[in-house]
Amino acid sequence: MEFDSATEPTARPTFAQRVFSSHVGLLLSALVVMWVVEALDTFALSHRLQSNGIHPRELDGLDGVVWAPFLHSDWGHIGSNSVPFVVLGWLVALRGKTRLLLTTIVTMIVGGGLTWLVGGSGNHIGASGVVFGYFGALLGAAFYERRPATLAPALVAILLYGGMIAGLAPKTGISWEGHLFGLLSGVLAARVISGPRPPKAVEPDEFSLLDPDAA
Repeated sequence: MEFDSATEPTARPTFAQRVFSSHVGLLLSALVVMWVVEALDTFALSHRLQSNGIHPRELDGLDGVVWAPFLHSDWGHIGSNSVPFVVLGWLVALRGKTRLLLTTIVTMIVGGGLTWLVGGSGNHIGASGVVFGYFGALLGAAFYERRPATLAPALVAILLYGGMIAGLAPKTGISWEGHLFGLLSGVLAARVISGPRPPKAVEPDEFSLLDPDAA
């Protein structure tokens, strides 16, 4: 019996495959995880998960670099981070899912690592470090690449969330170090992803065009 592979039905992607193949799906999935963790911590664990944030210069607080973005102090805290997380993350992802993933990883590891290394004592939690990382990545991409594809998202980010800069000021009860290092790591991510600038085109001299021997 002959088998014609052309007649074989194409397997339809699963729901999970469709979600994780989309940058919007990735952002919303991460947001859902944050809210589920907050609900679990609030209603089932009496806020015990919150203690797993970044504890500067303490070895048992180093793993908080990974967990901190998913932990929040209360509903107001997670609510204030949710919308800018999705909006700024979406602006970053306009240029590709890979850019979003790399920016997120660099922001979490570098920004969280610096917070652990030199941050003030206490328990640093919340997705605001990643939010500032996205903001910094948009500004950094606009500065390093200077193209419409990077300038337009940066302008939108400034118009919508330019007031975030106030969060860099030292303030009791706020992880301003996480904000600062998140912003700087976002700029770093933009620099690494952007790579070297292409060389400028050399304009031919008008006299050399008229006289081939002028060169």
